[in-house]
Order: sequence, then C-alpha cells, then structure tokens
Amino acid sequence: MSKQLHASVLLTLAAVAIIGCDSSTVITETESSSGSFEWDLPEGIYPPRVPADNPMSKEKVELGRYLFYDKKLSANQTQSCSSCHLQEAAFADHNMVGVGSTGVHALRNPNSLTNTGYYTSYSWANPALGTLERFIVMPITGDDPIELGVVPEVEDEVLARFDNNETYRKMFKAAFPEAENPITLEYIVKALASFNRTLNSFNSPYDQYLRGDADALDASQKRGLALFMGEKAECFHCHEGIHFSDSTANEKSFNVNQFFHNIGLYNIGGDGSYPEGNQGLYETTMLEQDKGRFKAPSLRNIELTAPYMHDGSMATLEEIIALHSNGGRVITEGPYAGDGTQNPYSSDFIVPKNFTEQEKEDLVAFLRSLTDTEFITNPKISDPFKEQ
Repeated sequence: MSKQLHASVLLTLAAVAIIGCDSSTVITETESSSGSFEWDLPEGIYPPRVPADNPMSKEKVELGRYLFYDKKLSANQTQSCSSCHLQEAAFADHNMVGVGSTGVHALRNPNSLTNTGYYTSYSWANPALGTLERFIVMPITGDDPIELGVVPEVEDEVLARFDNNETYRKMFKAAFPEAENPITLEYIVKALASFNRTLNSFNSPYDQYLRGDADALDASQKRGLALFMGEKAECFHCHEGIHFSDSTANEKSFNVNQFFHNIGLYNIGGDGSYPEGNQGLYETTMLEQDKGRFKAPSLRNIELTAPYMHDGSMATLEEIIALHSNGGRVITEGPYAGDGTQNPYSSDFIVPKNFTEQEKEDLVAFLRSLTDTEFITNPKISDPFKEQ
C-alpha cells in the first residue's frame, strides 16, 4: 500500500476509535459535489454524494470501468473487481463468502454494488469504511485476507502493467489531466470509485409502480408491499427509503448515518455470540451489546444476489422470511448451535411475527419485484473487453 493510502486508512481507524459508536454512527465528510457531470437518473432521484477531491467526470468513469474488469489489477493477474461482483448477479457473488486471487476464502459475503454510491457503510460492520474511496483501498491492497493482492512488494510491478500500455496511459491522462503522474494507486482508487457511483438501479417493477404504472406489480406483490411497509412485518424500519437500507445518503442529505443491527441469526452458547471472527460491530467497539450487529444491506435486486446474510449462510428468500417470522434463527446442532430467537442483543424489531403462508409468499413476491433486469444487462456498465 502506498504511504499516502496507508496513512489515510490509519487516520480513519483512529477517528472511529476516538468517536466510538453504538448501533448508530454519524460520519462527517468533505463537501459533496457532482460538478457538471450528467447523471443517468430518473426524475426525483438525487445523485449520490461525491467527495470534493474526486469530482465526477466521464473520463474517470470510463477509466474506472476498464479497471473494474481488468485482471491486470490483481497481483497474479487472475482476478478483477468483477470476479466477485458479477453484473448478472447485480454486482454481487454467488459464493457464500469472497474468494481472493490466491484462493483464500474471506469470512464475509461480498456485498452487491447496486446503488453503491449511496451507501454510508462499505463493509458489513466496520464503520471506518464510510466512503467508496476508503473502501476500495482494502480489496486492492489488503492482506488479511488477500483479494487482489497488490501488497507493497508488487505495487510497482502492477502499476507498470498500466504504464506500459499506451491506451491506459491516454485514459489516465484524460481522467486526471492535472496529475503529473496519474498512474498510481491513489488515482486508480478514484477512477474505480467514480465508476462505482454510476452503478445505479431504478427501473424495477416496483419503481415503475411508483412512477404510476398500476399494473407493474401483481396482486401478491402489492400485498407484500403493504405488509413490508406495515407494522406487522416492520421491514421498513431497517430497509427504508428508495434504497431499502437505513445506511444510505445522497448529495442533499443533511445527516449521514450508519446503522448496525442484530437479527438473531446466531446465539452460540446462549450469550449472544456469533461465530469467531464474524461478530459484527463488536469487533470494532468491543461492547457486548454490539455482538452480531451488521448493516442492513439494500434489498434492491435481492432475488439475484443469493446466498444471503453477512456470511452467506442463508440460501433463499424464503429462509430470510422464515427468520423474521420466527424472530430469529434456531440452529439445533453443530458448533454454531443456539436459539437466535433468544439472542439478548437482537433488535427490538426482531420478534415473532407469525406470518401466514400467504403472507410469506407475498413478501417474497414483493422482494422479487425489486429486480431490475435493465441494470444487469446495461452495456454502459458492462465488461468493455467483451466489446473488443
């Protein structure tokens, strides 16, 4: 990791250690500015936040698209960002957990990048990673686990691959004309962040219904929508707003918050514990009440992003609905045995709701209405190397 990027990460971690956090963290960022960039967004949808030191431009976005799909960005040239974030899976992964370029398995399920520019938390439970620029450093340069594996010993070698390519030299210069030497990890991160901010999905049947097409949802989906937004299911408390997550913001947002929740997925030993190394916000704060607290991910395109949960331990939407119907998950045997319905740190909204079979079917039907097929086939965000 370059010294500048390494220092940035350390300062961020130090800030979180000083501020502290419980289930909610307020983060303060530099001025947000989209500049003159033309966003491809429906009417009424504000653009995401953009840091003042990385304004949007079409040249950055195009460079970021190439870098996102290029295996030259991994140390051993076997993986790209797109290896774990597949467009056909709404930029998620079908593996339970991420698998890095050296074959090492991570502990967490890769998040979908749908509308990722709007997120305020870019990991499942680390409040330090509150911007795209901070987050993208980790999969590129991190070594625990190794993902792309651009550790300091190979950084120069990786950068030389782009510096020795005339097309990339021109693209970097066009994206960062003010930089004397733009082919650095710092500018790679900025270009990738700019591309990620264009991965926006707002044309699902649900969106069409909101825009006035009464037939965009069928009867079951409409019942599921009413249940989702009502006080019986109470889904909307954590999966709120246009992004179906309570950890999002746009360029007009006054407060930028992060929230983390325990949904009773585990209760190992009856003391609220989750599997070792996967205990959520607790691993940052070391507060007992933060055991098992993870962010509520966006539900957009959720039909395409199985398996689910922070550890990929749920295979179907039906399993998720059953957990919320029961008020937690019960594991009867094995090392993770425990009654999640009795987890002492579960959210107040995780209580038995006793959905009928019809209500379960309607909720699943509604979740499937959040699938945007245009998004997963949009050529503007697809692999540019397949066009050549």
